[in-house]
Amino acid sequence: MIDFIGEYDCKVDAKGRILLPTRFREEMGEVDSFCFVVKKHVYEHCLELYTKAAWEEQMALINDIINPFLEEDLQAKRDFKRGSTIVECDPNGRVLIPARLLKQVEIESDSLLSGDGGRIEIWHPELYDKSGGDDKVRKERFQRIVANAKNKNNNSL
Repeated sequence: MIDFIGEYDCKVDAKGRILLPTRFREEMGEVDSFCFVVKKHVYEHCLELYTKAAWEEQMALINDIINPFLEEDLQAKRDFKRGSTIVECDPNGRVLIPARLLKQVEIESDSLLSGDGGRIEIWHPELYDKSGGDDKVRKERFQRIVANAKNKNNNSL
């Protein structure tokens, strides 16, 4: 199973291609014709690059929680999938990102790739640095989430 880890500064070339970092390519194995699904994140100002397996897993999760007979549920599913496109790696480990998606997240040349399991987030570096607030906000959020998880686990015993 693929597990992308790390943050890497990358350039987008004039054709809209991103050369995946060596560590990511090593994780993928044979990069030639390796397929991804790329889309705009639902609420973050970044793109998401899913392996096919991670995409199928995500869609199965969404299909489990979506009621196909409720308009709001169907729209939420559409919102998640909006703009999704299948892209392939070329033999050199480059992925062509559709120009419309790059424009949506304000990426022209510099980008930052952040690994997250079977998914890679593609950010404008300045927006990535600003995401989630400052160190104090991040610390408080993390502590709150850990405390809530700990309380949830203790209540189930």
